[in-house]
Amino acid sequence: MAEKILLDTDIGSDIDDAICLAYLLAQPQCELLGITTVSGEPEQRAMMASAQCKIAGKEIPIYPGAADPLLIAQKQPKAPQAAALINWSHDGDFPQGEAVEFLRRTIRAHPGEITLLTIGPLTNIALLFHTDPEIPHLLKQLVLMCGVFTEHLPKRPTKLEWNALLDPHATAIVYRAPAPIHRSLGLDVTTQVVMGADEVRQRFQTGLLRPVLDFAEVWFQQRSEITFHDPLAAVAIFEPDVVEFTRGAVEVEFNDLDALGQTRWQPDPAGRHEVALRVDASRFFDGYFAVFA
Repeated sequence: MAEKILLDTDIGSDIDDAICLAYLLAQPQCELLGITTVSGEPEQRAMMASAQCKIAGKEIPIYPGAADPLLIAQKQPKAPQAAALINWSHDGDFPQGEAVEFLRRTIRAHPGEITLLTIGPLTNIALLFHTDPEIPHLLKQLVLMCGVFTEHLPKRPTKLEWNALLDPHATAIVYRAPAPIHRSLGLDVTTQVVMGADEVRQRFQTGLLRPVLDFAEVWFQQRSEITFHDPLAAVAIFEPDVVEFTRGAVEVEFNDLDALGQTRWQPDPAGRHEVALRVDASRFFDGYFAVFA
């Protein structure tokens, strides 16, 4: 049976969102029920999602969501990869102000069946859970690309992760939500799945990955590699052996201005949060590219 997925994304900033969406569109076991966008220029982000859906030949509902965090200033006002949209057919007209209601309505129509996959700042999801507090209970599972939970991060002196810190108050709300399964894939594992620009250009030649490669060329103007943060969260839904989760409790810092959005995790067999601590990188890449074969 296909896995019902709702995707909330800030596609257009880090290239891995587009890589994640391509996987979901190609994965035969994925029933993608809808896409909501979040962060600065949400309409531009919706257009990028639309371009990928058109290449896939799929009519997926797309709703631009919150442009700004709940309480702090926006650190991600633009969607730079949208500059490549000129090369790809896409819709330009989307329902306005309906993203949260779309999520609420869809989840209520499929109680206990939907995996809510979030790969951006958590503003839309916090608004959803605040608007309808029963929604977390109605999910099958909540899967977040968010946070950092251990001290074992090579080349990263900080315990801050971009999605969590972009809207720390929303992050705190979402981590308090009592979803039946509440899973996080943070930098502890995502930083272990990296690919250089030359290999990306070589392997992203199939139809669904061609627009992603176009978007990636904007990314490569400033960077020489891609970290597959968000695709790892998606692949782990369909191939659970790719990562190993450990149960515990997560608290989010939203009082200390120097540590806003920091995720603090403690192992606890009775905790309601599952955190990914180990990844099989080779198995991940095999699983990712297999759906495009």
